[in-house]
Amino acid sequence: MREKIKSIPVKTIDDTFNTGFVIGKMAFKDLNEFKAVAAAHRDDYHLFFLQEKGTTSIEIDFHTYTIKPSSIIYIHPNQVHRMLFINHATVSFWAVNTEILNPEYLALLEDINPARPVSLTKEVFSIISETVLLCLKLSERKHEKLYQSVIKDSGNALVALVTSQYLAQTKSPESLSRFEFITKAFKLRLETNFSTAKKPSEYAQKLNISTAYLNECVKMTTGYSVSHHIQQRVMLEAKRMLYHSDRSVKEIATQLGYEDYAYFSRLFKKITGVTASAFQSKNHD
Repeated sequence: MREKIKSIPVKTIDDTFNTGFVIGKMAFKDLNEFKAVAAAHRDDYHLFFLQEKGTTSIEIDFHTYTIKPSSIIYIHPNQVHRMLFINHATVSFWAVNTEILNPEYLALLEDINPARPVSLTKEVFSIISETVLLCLKLSERKHEKLYQSVIKDSGNALVALVTSQYLAQTKSPESLSRFEFITKAFKLRLETNFSTAKKPSEYAQKLNISTAYLNECVKMTTGYSVSHHIQQRVMLEAKRMLYHSDRSVKEIATQLGYEDYAYFSRLFKKITGVTASAFQSKNHD
């Protein structure tokens, strides 16, 4: 019998020395050795996995990724995820609190979210692996007078190395067209305002441009309207809560800013093709 969950569980960082950065390396034969991550959850930190050996299968926001050796993946605190399968895997992992992240790196991580696994070249894999080993050694030197600073700086160095691999696959800010720049700015604002701002005009106002121009930029860049992106982001959050918690459809609608429960239900079915109740029952039967 599935245990009732009122809201999506959030795992906290096991940070005994309050450094904001925890790193480890573990080997697993199968998922039975790591049951704690088999249940869907969010984290209150930024999480990174470096796949060194074997195979790991992970579900992130209803997408399944199979991670093979010499690959890395970044998981944002907002994302709901769970391990599905582990086959003789050796994984290095590190968790970083938002508070200790270099503001520049934090902005870049927000920009690449949601991230897919990235395959590393032999050279890059070697550099990151060596940096992980250095960070592991530094984390053990708790007697150092500047231990907190050393850990913070080493964690940020590791985050920078990984983030640069994601950036290598995207356009630099300098090469973005005006349309792409505005679309990027819209998406960043959407991520933090989707539960309260549902109209394209609200985002246009935040960006100090007309609604028509915002829609033109977004549609030219992505092929979809501003309204489409708003609805898709809201529905992602709705699916997260419907699937991974026991809140009622009405409670979820209210939390997402829909006082009209019937309208939310119609919108959910229109966008996903199934009713909110039917979607919820997939994980609750």
